[in-house]
This record gives sequence, C-alpha cells and structure tokens, in this order.
Amino acid sequence: MKKIVLTGGGTAGHVTPNLALIPKLKELDYEIHYIGSYEGIEKKLISDFDIPYYGISTGKFRRYFDPKNFSDPFRVIKGYGESRKLLKQIQPDVIFSKGGFVSVPVIRAAASLKIPCIIHESDLTPGLANKLCIPVATKICCNFPETLKYLPEDKAVLTGSPIREELLHGDKKAAYELCGFHDDRPVVMVMGGSQGASAINKVVREALPRLLPDFQIIHICGADKMDNLMLTTPGYKQFEYVRSELKDLFAITDLVISRAGANAICELLALRIPNLLIPLPAAASRGDQLLNAASFESQSYSMVLQEEDLDEDSLIDSLHELYFNRDSYISNMERSDQYNSINTIIRLIQENTK
Repeated sequence: MKKIVLTGGGTAGHVTPNLALIPKLKELDYEIHYIGSYEGIEKKLISDFDIPYYGISTGKFRRYFDPKNFSDPFRVIKGYGESRKLLKQIQPDVIFSKGGFVSVPVIRAAASLKIPCIIHESDLTPGLANKLCIPVATKICCNFPETLKYLPEDKAVLTGSPIREELLHGDKKAAYELCGFHDDRPVVMVMGGSQGASAINKVVREALPRLLPDFQIIHICGADKMDNLMLTTPGYKQFEYVRSELKDLFAITDLVISRAGANAICELLALRIPNLLIPLPAAASRGDQLLNAASFESQSYSMVLQEEDLDEDSLIDSLHELYFNRDSYISNMERSDQYNSINTIIRLIQENTK
C-alpha cells in the first residue's frame, strides 16, 4: 500500500486543505499518517478521520523580539530529530504539507531521507515557514496567479486551494434548528479565523441592536471569546469554533464577514457567498491578508473594509451595501476560474509517489 504523510498546523487554515484531500487519498488506497504539534489545533481537527497522529516539538520563527526566539530554535531542532525518527518508522512514499511552522522540521527531515515533498502556499506571497521548505520541496502548489513569480519556475504549480466537498452539501433545516433561526431574514456569518478576531467581535456586538432588525447573525468568535451575556439574544448565535456543522451553517448563510486568510476566502469563492473582508492589518501580520483581500476585491469577488476604518457605522453601511449588490458579487464569482484543486494536487501526489 502507498503511504503518505500529511503535515501542517498552527491554525485551521493550515489543516483544512489537508482534510479536503483525505477522502480522495483513501479512495486511492493511500495509507495516511499525520504529523503535527503535540497539542495544536491540527490534533483536534484530525481526530475525526481515524488516521494515526504523531506529535512533534515545534517552534515559531518570529519577526519581532520575543524571549522565545532564543529557545524555539532548540524546539525546532528537537522536532527535526523526532520527524526523522517517525519518517524512518512510517517509511512514507510522499509528503504533502499545508505549511505552518510545524511543517518545517518534517519537510527538512523528509528531504534528508530523500522522500518527495509537495508543499502548498495559500497566500499571495510565501510565508516564512514555506520559504524555509521551498529549497528542498519537489513541487510547490499555490492559490494565486500572482504567486508564481515568487516561486522557482520548475517547481511551481497553480492549483488553487483544496475545498472540502462536504461544504457544498449542507442541511438548511439542521442549521435553522441549531441556531434557532427562521427564514424570514437573511443570515450573516461572522468568522475571525480559528483564533477569533477581537476587533471584529467587539464591533459586531456593538452593532447588534442595529443589525438584528434586518439580519440574523451567526458569530464564530474563537476560543474563549463568547459573550455569556448574549447567549439568549434572539437572532444571534455564537460558537467558539465550528466543525462538522459548518457545512449546514453555510447552507443558510447569505453574507459573510471574514478575515482574509487564503483558505477561508477560497471556500467563500467556491460557495459563491458574497463577503465583506476585514484583513488582519500589517501591524499585526506580514501583510498577506491585505494582499489576499486586494486580489479578491480587484476581481469583484469581495468587498474590503480595513480594520483601521472599522466601526459600528462603517460595518453596518458596508453590510447593507453588500446585501444590496449581492447578485453582482455572486455573478462575478460564478464566472471565476475555480481550479479543480483536489484532482490537480492528487495527480501531483501520484506523480511524485516513490
């Protein structure tokens, strides 16, 4: 049986594309293993798939001063050693990495053992973790045409991002029952990524008295970011994080307010849901979400509201404008070239299986 190791983690965006590949890999009789961090979100997300999971030590490469910058390199070195040991034990034919810092020791260890490595870069410009892996990668998948110029020409493949097939087949009735909603008002989903977005959460809650007469709100607010005083507010349903229910919630969603992580916005494009993007500002990131959002805005797939312009009035005005023009956004998204990501990536995996 052919064996593959999947890796990636730290945020849901570094895991969910891996999950999208699993059904097809199983169909092709691949024996699948997953290497992630000891207790990262990837461990929780992979637990539903009956796949062996192995935790390794990992560290983060920060662009700012932090005392952990002195200790984390030793964690990465430890993770490299653990990865080599695991890979010798598993003996995979190929590695597929979705990125995140946990992937660096895995990919580097795999390359030292001459195991073919395929990595995926979701954002418009490569992140630091993938930059460290690109020199030893066999192939590099990417989401945006603009990304190709940042990658070695002989390795780069424009694939798009794998979207979980299940997201296209939600149950509206189940979602209405879960939220206690009715079909008399449009539904807005607010997503801040797996870690939540405090700035967005705050303004959405401030705006609720003016939003709820026109919309019902599903608020995926992040771990430990629920407001217990609002648990019984009619028309407003909070979740820390959503797993299997997400497909059902998307089925009743008319508009989305979201950060601009590449995987999240590619899912919205595939689902043809008009969206308002509030990208993570440059001061709090390397600026990748700003580039992602600008790309989608230029293609008329999304409206964009910068966080520094975010307040109650701007949020409400933008949301009403988005709803008024929703058919135009849907039409633009329907005309987009949505790459057959899963099949393209699976083909690369098969071509590079030892």
